[in-house]
Amino acid sequence: MTNSVNRVILIGHLGRDPEIKFTPSGVALAKFSLATSERRKDPEGNLKEHTEWHNIILWRRQAEVAGEYLKKGMQVYIEGRIQTRSWEDPQGVKKYMTEIVGDRMQMLGRKGEGEPLLEPKASEPEAAPPTEEEEDLPF
Repeated sequence: MTNSVNRVILIGHLGRDPEIKFTPSGVALAKFSLATSERRKDPEGNLKEHTEWHNIILWRRQAEVAGEYLKKGMQVYIEGRIQTRSWEDPQGVKKYMTEIVGDRMQMLGRKGEGEPLLEPKASEPEAAPPTEEEEDLPF
């Protein structure tokens, strides 16, 4: 049996305010995009910036904190796992979406950068992962 690891750490800026929803059982869910950037030189030696966009999902208390404190443009640390889900659109075409399911989130930045002065402690990993019912949302 082979061991495997599915772990990702990102530091980036929110592309939009978090979208907060609740499952039928009342569990909070936050969704937002996160931009990470890197600079590299092109063949002519010019410095170019490349931005990668990530779909972030937070559950339970972390989702509530995200909805209350996170805003577009803020810098945040996310630690979690990569998840790809699939579904069929109304025309029967199979679609895929890759997301980062965060289990640790920390707001970053300095006082005076337009971010809230109150920074909650880094979220502890959730006691139990969401159930299939909670993760199987139609959005």
